[in-house]
Amino acid sequence: MSEVLELTIELTARPSITPDDAGCQRLIAERLIPLGFNVEWFLCGDVSNVLFTRGVGSPALWFLGHTDVVPTGPEDLWTFLPFHPDQKEGELYGRGVADMKGAVAAMVVALETFTQQHPEHGGQTGLLLTSDEEGPAVDGIVRVTEELKRRGHRPDYCLVGEPSSQKTLGDTVRVGRRGSIYVRLKVNGTQGHTAFPELLDNPVHRIAPFLEELVDEKWDTGDEDFPASHCQIAYIRAGTGAGNVTPADVEMLVNFRNGPGSPVKEIQSRFAKLLRKHDIENFDAEWQIMGEPFRSPAGELRQAVVGAVEDILGQSPELNTGGGTSDGRYMAPLGSEVLELGLINATIHQVDERTPVADLDRLFATYYDILRRTVGAA
Repeated sequence: MSEVLELTIELTARPSITPDDAGCQRLIAERLIPLGFNVEWFLCGDVSNVLFTRGVGSPALWFLGHTDVVPTGPEDLWTFLPFHPDQKEGELYGRGVADMKGAVAAMVVALETFTQQHPEHGGQTGLLLTSDEEGPAVDGIVRVTEELKRRGHRPDYCLVGEPSSQKTLGDTVRVGRRGSIYVRLKVNGTQGHTAFPELLDNPVHRIAPFLEELVDEKWDTGDEDFPASHCQIAYIRAGTGAGNVTPADVEMLVNFRNGPGSPVKEIQSRFAKLLRKHDIENFDAEWQIMGEPFRSPAGELRQAVVGAVEDILGQSPELNTGGGTSDGRYMAPLGSEVLELGLINATIHQVDERTPVADLDRLFATYYDILRRTVGAA
């Protein structure tokens, strides 16, 4: 059994459902500290964040990952119990093997191997981990970057281990991510008897034309890296349960996935304009900004990642900004070049999450090669 596979199994066996790290980071600390890595813990409530660094100065490459996982769903639907990882037909099953304990294991073994082979390397290597990526993400990497910003400290390069690959390991590298914005809208009306429309104000009727225009709105056309920004209605709730009573209010949750062409303030302004257009005045709107869009300009890290993927994995990766959000959104504003490369994402968050066993060692070899190309050897 390879070191990467062994560590992936050991991490996956720990039920680290957000925000519980379940000892994953302590296990990694026991491996990296004897190799000369400094460790700094950033504990925020129930969330555990940790930064391992070795060396000083530039060039500095930090890996970025998370040890928390999403809930398992019905365990009786799994081929193997989700926290008892096992193999079948060349794939490793378990909650978090792809998102992203397999990548974390590959990062750790890459750092160990690089350090052992090049103990006097220049620059700095690092690994930043959180247990609050899959959850609210309010006490995770965002808290660490607030402190890094206060200190005026950041890595030159940050490589995120999110499962970026689509069908084959290395076929996709993320060079940025769209933003994510939520608005919880409550439109108020007047409850009444369905037989007397002149005595009521049905908020569902009031928002109907507004919704039609909202979902048809063309926010922007995107660009060479970003698809067009769009919105989706996540849910709508109204009614008392009685068939002859109209609701006093209607509540809905709207999610925007936006690129640089539609920043938050512009979306908020256009949303408010649509409300005014449809004479919706009695409402409450609560906005939550989950992350701004970011895109890292092509630099040394992109050159190293693409070169390693081509040489080690035999892939010419597609460079895009697809998917949801990632913790890279907190590192990019510091001025670090941020890219994402990880395992295949086809089964993440699903029952029977799994990854090809062979991809674990192939990802380790790719991460090692990226270290060699960026930090180099003394």
